[in-house]
Amino acid sequence: MNYDQIISQKIQNIKPSGIRKFFDIMEGMTGAISLGIGEPDFVTPEHIRKAGICSLEQGHTKYTSNAGMLELRQEISKYLRRRFDLEYDGTNQILVTVGGSEAIDLALRVLVNRGDEVIIPVPSFVCYGPLTEMAGGVPVYVELTAENGFRLTPEQLKAAITPRTKVLVLPFPSNPTGGIMERQDLEAIAQVLVDNDIMVISDEIYAELTYGQRHVSPANIPQLYDRTVVVNGFSKSHAMTGWRMGYVCGPAPILQQMLKLHQFGIMSAPTTSQYAAIEAMRSGDEDIAHMKEEYDRRRRYLVENLNRIGLDCFEPKGAFYVFPCIRSSGLSSDEFCERFLREEKVAVIPGTAFGPGGEGYVRACYASSMRDLTESISRLDNFLQNLRRKQGQDG
Repeated sequence: MNYDQIISQKIQNIKPSGIRKFFDIMEGMTGAISLGIGEPDFVTPEHIRKAGICSLEQGHTKYTSNAGMLELRQEISKYLRRRFDLEYDGTNQILVTVGGSEAIDLALRVLVNRGDEVIIPVPSFVCYGPLTEMAGGVPVYVELTAENGFRLTPEQLKAAITPRTKVLVLPFPSNPTGGIMERQDLEAIAQVLVDNDIMVISDEIYAELTYGQRHVSPANIPQLYDRTVVVNGFSKSHAMTGWRMGYVCGPAPILQQMLKLHQFGIMSAPTTSQYAAIEAMRSGDEDIAHMKEEYDRRRRYLVENLNRIGLDCFEPKGAFYVFPCIRSSGLSSDEFCERFLREEKVAVIPGTAFGPGGEGYVRACYASSMRDLTESISRLDNFLQNLRRKQGQDG
């Protein structure tokens, strides 16, 4: 049977994630260190785990409301007000999803008509482009630079807008760069968005992980509140990746349509995870502070030592990644990552996996132990010295 003729051509044309290749190479390697997976190395805090376990023991195993338990949505509302000065009504402006990725997918499918253009700053998380294409839209990539702190400028935004532009994705704090948009940056692009009637999908999954300043959402900018859909979740802030809990907030008419899609595709988010999430919202602020302090220590260590051994490294202001420039090695991003993994058994991800503009960079995740980070720097220093020695001999 010719499955190529049966499977959707649109899906076949979407390229698989560029991250997977390096984990395939790692499989079966002994003594390898992975700085590739964007996942907290902390386990879910005990009191949150116990809340989930308790819900099972009490027999809470049935479906919940499609939008998620009202109690959880109300706790999310309180959390957003407490942590970010955001006001959303738990009854009709918040939808509980299966992770942040479902929320992004729903938002794009609700907002995008066939042929609409979606502006996506890159380098950025791998899902925005493919999900835009699956929604029938056209991704328009805007390359951000280290010189601008990997921020989106009004000039870059204006240059990307056409009569077909419908949505801007704002992926800040950024995976993979660690770049952020501060209040003045958002205010600078706000009028451009209003003048061109563009909606915003703001992926704020790393909102709690900013260093030296508090996260500001586009929804904090008054003229952007009514045109912003905020995506967030529990995976990064509360070390709950496997619980698959996210949520989306925004104007009630948009959320009503997202709920309709969610009802048909998912029904409701896992009940056990929702009970755990209630506990995370009520009593998880100290957990966030503890994890953030440790991430900050690792962040400073990596930036200092990457620069010390000769790789120019932008100082990330958010998330838990560094994005050093490797152009001085003379290798492409893919060559650098593959050779580093095969020769020194450390996995990092090529910048090209995160879209145009990623060439010449690699991403390393510091959601790993200090022991692994220290050893990785030692192996990287050895790799670079051997590379320079060989290049000198060849020259």
